[in-house]
Amino acid sequence: MMAVVACPTCGKEVKWTAASEFRPFCSERCKMIDLGAWASDGYSIASADDAISESSDVESNRTPAPPNS
Repeated sequence: MMAVVACPTCGKEVKWTAASEFRPFCSERCKMIDLGAWASDGYSIASADDAISESSDVESNRTPAPPNS
């Protein structure tokens, strides 16, 4: 059975075979659009530092609990 995937750029179906020259993309154009997005910081990969930073941002934005009377 041949696997079929969606092109990450345009969504067109791509057969996952050795003959599919640009897989997972449907064409060189879609491959270059994706490369351009990476080159222009259109995508980013989260790091462990990002998760720690987001966690501390949430903590600093919390409303303090009212004092007990």
